[in-house]
Amino acid sequence: MALLPCLPPIANPRRPHLPTPAGACDTHFHIFGPSARFPFSPDRAYTPEDAPLEAALAMHGVLGIERGVAVQGNAHGTDNAAMIDAVQRSAGRLRGVGIVPADTPAGEIRRMADAGVCALRFHHIAGHMKATFSPLGVEAFLELAPTMTELGLHVQIMMDASELPAIMPRLDQWKAPIVLDHYALAPAARGVSDPGIEAVLRYLSEGRIWIKLSGAYRISERYPDYDDVRPLHEALVKANPDQVLWGSDWPHPRLAGNMPDDGHLLDLFNAWTPDAATREKILVKNPAALYGFQLDAKLYNRSC
Repeated sequence: MALLPCLPPIANPRRPHLPTPAGACDTHFHIFGPSARFPFSPDRAYTPEDAPLEAALAMHGVLGIERGVAVQGNAHGTDNAAMIDAVQRSAGRLRGVGIVPADTPAGEIRRMADAGVCALRFHHIAGHMKATFSPLGVEAFLELAPTMTELGLHVQIMMDASELPAIMPRLDQWKAPIVLDHYALAPAARGVSDPGIEAVLRYLSEGRIWIKLSGAYRISERYPDYDDVRPLHEALVKANPDQVLWGSDWPHPRLAGNMPDDGHLLDLFNAWTPDAATREKILVKNPAALYGFQLDAKLYNRSC
């Protein structure tokens, strides 16, 4: 399989125009490498630049972000070592989201949870990515759900909004949070009246799902301001501001052009979320509730 091109992230993102509230959390970014220590998967779809813990923390420092959730990316496959190493070396600033196959022993998942992993991520993607991710999809989650329940892990799913109505009935017995990333991969051009997006809004308003306001550039072709995403963003926040999160998706893997500036991405979030109390809820209070961060301290509460 030919590897997809992958640009390096902008080395010096600019500071956001508005001050970032204390305790803000980037709930979706990736750790890659250093590849000399943590080799990339031979089955990866792309080869990123090294994006180690130190680079992530430097980016967060510019943005005023104090906490983060490192999400396992495809380049490392199901070897979570680089992500877990970063979480363990972060002095309590980070939590982790892992990717594992369905046959992973319960003891290994327990080890990951003890190391700071709060959730497992699964992919339910139709079309060209299906062959890459089908072994790590909803079927794998259903097999691992009992172990995840025992360990207090929630589930994060990467899927297109149009797939949600078919998937949610299969998750009726799951009582822990369900998190969808990247605006549920709903192409902005569809508009908020699209049936898939209407389903996302309904489940969100009912409190059945959480959603990450991350990767606007993945559902828009209007670089760099992604103005067609704003109506969806506003509709999601209105539907249930208590279960919405923000993530940078740094270092923006799989992009072959139009690399976003992370400071600008945070500026867009601030502009699309004009109420300061709502911004603080999404950046600080919601991730504190989901990932177990303390509201009055920079270190997370390990009871998560």
